[in-house]
Parts: sequence; structure tokens; C-alpha cells
Amino acid sequence: MPKNSKVTQREHSSEHVTESVADLLAHEEPVDYKRSVLNVTAESWDKQKDAEDEAEAENRPAWNSKLQYILAQIGYSVGLGNVWRFPYLCQKNGGGAYLVPYLVLLILIGLPLFFLELAVGQRIRRGSIGVWNYVCPRLGGIGYASCLVCFFVGLYYNVIIGWSIFYFFKSFQYPLPWSECPIVKNGTLAVVETECERSSATTYFWYRETLDISNSISESGGLNWKMTLCLLVAWSLVGLAMIKGIQSSGKVMYFSSLFPYVVLVCFLVRGLLLRGAVDGIMHMFTPKLDKMLDPQVWREAATQVFFALGLGFGGVIAFSSYNKQDNNCHFDATLVSFINFFTSVLATLVVFAVLGFKANIMNEKCVVENAEKILGYLNTNVLSHDLIPPHVNFSHLTAKDYNEMYRVIMTVKEGHFKELGLDPCLLEDELNKSVQGTGLAFIAFTEAMTHFPASPFWSVMFFLMLINLGLGSMIGTMSGITTPIIDTFKVRKEVFTVGCCIFAFLVGLIFVQRSGNYFVTMFDDYSATLPLTVVVILENIAVAWIYGTKKFMQELTEMLGFRPYQYYYYTWKYVSPICMAVLMTASIIQLGVSPPGYSAWIREEAAEKFLFYPTWAMAILISLIILASLPLPLVFILRQFHLVSDGSNALSVTYKKGRMMKDISNLEDNDETRFILSKVPSETPSPMPTHRSYLGPGSNSPMEMSNAPNGRYGSGYLLASTPE
Repeated sequence: MPKNSKVTQREHSSEHVTESVADLLAHEEPVDYKRSVLNVTAESWDKQKDAEDEAEAENRPAWNSKLQYILAQIGYSVGLGNVWRFPYLCQKNGGGAYLVPYLVLLILIGLPLFFLELAVGQRIRRGSIGVWNYVCPRLGGIGYASCLVCFFVGLYYNVIIGWSIFYFFKSFQYPLPWSECPIVKNGTLAVVETECERSSATTYFWYRETLDISNSISESGGLNWKMTLCLLVAWSLVGLAMIKGIQSSGKVMYFSSLFPYVVLVCFLVRGLLLRGAVDGIMHMFTPKLDKMLDPQVWREAATQVFFALGLGFGGVIAFSSYNKQDNNCHFDATLVSFINFFTSVLATLVVFAVLGFKANIMNEKCVVENAEKILGYLNTNVLSHDLIPPHVNFSHLTAKDYNEMYRVIMTVKEGHFKELGLDPCLLEDELNKSVQGTGLAFIAFTEAMTHFPASPFWSVMFFLMLINLGLGSMIGTMSGITTPIIDTFKVRKEVFTVGCCIFAFLVGLIFVQRSGNYFVTMFDDYSATLPLTVVVILENIAVAWIYGTKKFMQELTEMLGFRPYQYYYYTWKYVSPICMAVLMTASIIQLGVSPPGYSAWIREEAAEKFLFYPTWAMAILISLIILASLPLPLVFILRQFHLVSDGSNALSVTYKKGRMMKDISNLEDNDETRFILSKVPSETPSPMPTHRSYLGPGSNSPMEMSNAPNGRYGSGYLLASTPE
């Protein structure tokens, strides 16, 4: 310290010292430990790099407004899964009863872990790589694993956006091209396409006109040029939205996040006016309470919660890192989590209203077809006219009249009933036909829309909604790659974004072969589920058990201005890790029990058939899981044995005048000595300190420090306090 400083004067004075260290230091100039003789880490000070890091910390991009940030998080978390996965799970797992386990697990797993990711991103202000290097360098592989999973998911997710773009442009015609089967000429005769006749018009359009799908994953069939062009358009949209970082993607979010809600509300109003919509909604909300006791229901609910909020991808951390330090991220976590839940319920209402309408249409079609069969049997005397109730009128046959007639014929002709080939035509059977994913969006929903008045308008709106839902999620997914890479390796944002999109497009060409849909299924089923579960468990352990829950809660208190509920302490430390471990175990068991396979469309049979993956496809599948998980053990080993830098000094710490004094003034008495006698580089204050300096994990007491004058760095701590 300078010889004329107050601390030095007091040292040579005989007066009794009553002032604390904090009081003395309050009158001193701010100290930068890298530049001062207090630097006992043997780390050289690079003036230019230090200035660059300080400028970067000050000039980090920020959201233009809180609304823009919330819309970005909503756009990222609310995706295609809310529209085509959640309604299917609701239908499959007990209707309204499924909402109970989902809501319970959202509160136990989803909200706490979502809050955790928002908090670490906002506190440390780095992407996923920088965040986990800072929290626990040996678990720094978490950030790299998140980037790899984001890349795998982005590859096939953008293909789905490409499909939606194709349907969007095909919707500008009347009648819609998937409303009727195509007519082909066979010599002088014009006949309906056989594959279409044996399936349906929408199914044929999806598999043959859109995908031109091969019979198995082993038959490549070459590139589908229409889908290749659509994929190029999709990656161009993502690149344009991402090229300026949050300055460009934030503006896109105003439309891509809000427009889907406009469409969903319009579809709900229109759907409720359709005949049979109430049947579909009643079917959805009729609870099957016995399903709540099924462990499989809880496993699927936990998986849906996990993926619905985008946990582990790094996108949540990336978006949160652009926030101000005093932003109330607890409010953000609660708001986004429950908006996500209510969006899923809204989408389910829309889907079931439309499917209820479709079920009534299909049921009426079934009644007409079977009534014609019965008339044929009556005319050929196979059936007696006495079997037909007198009030039945074949020209205005209702479903109720047909069911009554069906039961009578089944009772009388019990021995030969199967030979008649009559169907029961029950509305419940139509409503119970479970469809999800592409089957719901591109087959079931498109078929229902062909019966809407002004069907092209509704088709345009629906697929524009899918494009925006997908685009919002893709922006978050790509931010999970670009933000940590740009933060860590200091590459140019525009160059890296464009290069990443071009590379992803070239790799993504495997998804636009004629067999590409089978690769989409493989990546969707296996590339993310297990690796992401492991990533989130390690995130939870890194914060709660290594960094320390109490310390993290204290830093949150200083950052937010209030102490988070004690509920989070127990969920982070005990409940969430246990629940995630159970989910991971169940996922591994599920992978072992369910044979790895896919549903192939067989052209000759005009039907789907389950096929097992060939050996080479199994090798790709296993490689996906291993590659996504590989950074976790690799980084741990490299840093455990000091083969690479642990990254703890990668985040520079610089202090401007007045900032350090603000920190010191809030130190407790027993913290003052620890603040001065910090032992290792990782114990310096965090990159963006708020009110208290960071005391890293494993800090020793002052007494322990004084007993090791020639410790790890080869110089005693007493030397640091006597620079003169």
C-alpha cells in the first residue's frame, strides 16, 4: 500500500486500533488484484487482454426491454411439442387425469431447474460453457455437451420447419391438394391412385407427394429436391434471425412468439363452432383416474416437462445471460413455466375440438358405407327385412339408428356375423385413435381442415403458426450453440452464425433423402433424451452440492434483493436430483425394453410397418448418445489430471472505481480477513459482482491460511500483506 495511506499510518501508530478492516479500506482506492502485488497466483497481467475483457463485460449485448426477453423465453420453450406431443400424451394417459402428474412434476422438477438455469446465466453472464467452467471447472463438459445436443436437435428440428414451409406454400390453392386422391390414366381408363385409395388422400400426400418416402432406412433413394429447397429456406430464415445476435432475434420474437397465440385462439373459436367439437373436448377432459397409478404415465409426464421448458440445452442460460444483474429471474421462471403449461392446455383444447369434428365426419362416413352394405344384403336376401327396426329410414340414417340395427343383426346372425364385414361405427373408437407428431400435424389435422369452410385460409394460418413455433425454438436452440462459443473463443458473431448454418444445412441433407424421415425419427428418439437428462442432473449437482446451495441462495438474495423461498433450497438439494435420477433410470430401462426401431411406410401395402434398425443404423444411434455425452468425462479427466487449464481464470475480474468499496462495505466481520486472504484464483469475486465478493468452494479459514506460508503458490500470504 502507499506509504501515506491510512492503513500504513495506523500500522506505525501507537494508538489503539478500533476500526475494522472494511472501515480502513473504505478510504482506499479500488484494488485490481491482477495488477497489484496482492496477486499471489503467479498469473501474469496482460494489460491488453484485461482491457478487452473489461470492455466486453461492459459492452455485452442486452435485451431492449423486459417484454422482448420474456417473449424470447416463451418462444423458445413453447414449441411444436406443445401442439403435437402434449395433446397425444393427454389422450393416451387418462385425459384430464394426466394434467395432475404433469402439474405436480412441473412444480417439483420443471420450475426449480428452470429458475436455476435462469439464475446462473444472469449471475455469471456467460453462455453454458463459461457458466459451468466458472461454477465447477471439472464439470465444464456440461457446456460442451449442451452445445452438441443443441446441434443434433437443430439438425432435424429445422427439417420439420422445412416440411411446414412446403405445406404453407401448397395451401394457396383451392381445393387443397391433399383433399382428394389423384387420378392416373391407365391406358384409356382414368383410375384413382392405388396407394391413395388404400390409405387416404392426406396420408398419400404426406408420404408420397411430400416425402416421396422409401420403404426402409436402408433404401436411400437419393435427395428429394423439393425438401432440399425447403430446408435451405428454413436455414436461411434461422441465419437471418440469428446473424446480429439478440439485436436481430429479439425483434423476430415479437412476431414468432405472439402470432401462434393469435392462431390458436382463432382455431379454438372456429373449432368450438364445429359440429362434434364438444365431443372431442369432453373426451379429453373425461379423467381416467386409474391411469394416475401407472408409473409409465409419470415417466412420460416428467420427460414432457423436461423438454417443454428446454432444460439442459443452454438456450435458457444464453438468453438469461443478456439480462441486467438485478432482473427478477424468479418471476420470469414462474411466469414462463406456467405460460408454457397453459399454452399446452390451450393447444390441446384446439386439437381435440378439431379432432372431435373430424371424428364425427369419419363416423358419419362409416355409417353411410355400412348402411350401403346392409341394403345390399337386404336386396340379395342375405338379411331379412324383419331385422330392420320399423322407424329406421335409410335415406336419413343417424349413428344411433345404425348402432341399434348393428346390435340386432349381430345378435341374430351371431354365427355368421363376421362374414358380413360390418363395422360398429362408434364415435368413441374414432376419438381413441392416438396420433402425435407429424401424424397429427400433417395427416389428421390437415384432413380435418379440408372439411372447414374456406379451408385454404385455415391451412395457411395453421402452417404459418407451425413455422413460427419452430422458428422461436430454433432461435433458442442455436443461441445454445452460438452464445457459449462466441463468449469462450471470441469468434466473430456474424461469421460463426453463417458458417454454423451452412455446415448444419450440409449435414442436414441426410434428412431430405427419400429415407430422411427415418433419420428424423432416430435423432428425435435417441440423440437428446439420455444425454440431456445426465446434463441436467450434473447441473443440479454442480450448483447444489459442489458450489453449495447456501452460498448460491445467498448470492441470489444479493442479486434479486430478496431471499428465494426455502422451497427451492430443498428441491435443488434433494427433490430434483432424486427425481431426475429416477427419470434417467426409467429412460435407460425404457431404451433397453423397447426394441430400437421405426415405423416404415410400405408403398405396396399402403400401410405402416414396424421395422428394426439395421446394424449400421444401430451404430449411428449408439454413436449419437456417446458423442453427446463424451465431453462430460473427457473434460473431467483432462482437468482432474491438469492436462488442460481448468478454465477458472478464463473469466477475468476487473473492478472500476467504487465497485469494490461497495462490496467491502457489506462484508460481515468474520468475512473481512477471508476477503483479503483469498487462497486460489477461483476465490476471486465473480465476473459480475453485486453486493458481496465471491468466496469460492473449499475456502480455508484464516487460521489454516496462516499455517501454510509456503503453500501451493510458493509464497506466504504474509508477504502479500507487506508489499513495502
